[in-house]
Amino acid sequence: MKKRKLGAIPPGGLFFLPLLALLAVSPARAQELEPRAYSPNPTGANFVVAVYGYQAGDVLFDPSVPITNAKAYLNSAVFGYGRSFGLFGRLASVGVVVPYVWASMNGDVYEERRDITRSGLADVRLKFTINLLGQPAMKPAEFMKRKPQSTLGFSLAVQAPTGQYDSTKLINLGTNRWSLKPELGFYHPAGRFTFEAAAGVWFFTENADFFGGKVFEQNPLLSFQAHVSYTIRPRMWVAVNATYYSGGLTTTNGVDASEKQNNSRLGLTFSYPIGKQHSLKVAWAKGVTARVGDKVDIYSLGYQFLWFD
Repeated sequence: MKKRKLGAIPPGGLFFLPLLALLAVSPARAQELEPRAYSPNPTGANFVVAVYGYQAGDVLFDPSVPITNAKAYLNSAVFGYGRSFGLFGRLASVGVVVPYVWASMNGDVYEERRDITRSGLADVRLKFTINLLGQPAMKPAEFMKRKPQSTLGFSLAVQAPTGQYDSTKLINLGTNRWSLKPELGFYHPAGRFTFEAAAGVWFFTENADFFGGKVFEQNPLLSFQAHVSYTIRPRMWVAVNATYYSGGLTTTNGVDASEKQNNSRLGLTFSYPIGKQHSLKVAWAKGVTARVGDKVDIYSLGYQFLWFD
């Protein structure tokens, strides 16, 4: 079979771009499959994180797109900082993550094999979270004496168009658009177990500088998460995770470019403390169902350093 570089792809190949951008940031999308995102913490907590992630698996396109047997392989290094504080008597936190990605993808376009590689910065992610009900803002000494209780929280994630992007290329690591995700999350402790659920929706601005001078748009994408975790000892825990996405129909110059997503993923997370200020986190997730989008296995290893004011 004849083999050429992906740069020679015909118009159908431009559907690679938004999908690779989605894959590139997914290690940071805190992961969208992140347990204990709404668990209470004391105020004045600061933490830095460094995470290595690897993703590999199938990329599924709308049947009308002549791209088959597509696979993606991504390595990522994510660095972040977060801080908790009191806001109007409620517990709140802010965080920022910056991902760097090394990616390769291959697939058959009109029965011709194509390959591509990319490396560089993906889009920066910022997130604000506040507990609406339940846990109020507490300093560390008060927090240690508290009685665990259920909490209802709200978060707003913002993804900025800071990643590597070139409109003359079919595939980029950046999306060249803003993305916003408001979300409600519920956290309930029950002895050593905790139960969590979250529902949110991603909203996207248009990319007016898509390949070939086109306008790329995407409808809102619904996101649901559920987690059950078990505490082995303080700061050591394991969690079973599940997530589901629905919607996200894309258009190029007003013409439908993909079907709606109906994708699900399952995963496991293990957190291990190293002393009072350091911890490691290992996570695995697997795509279970996917109509359009990625169906990949994700592996990550993270390090966190925590300190208080």
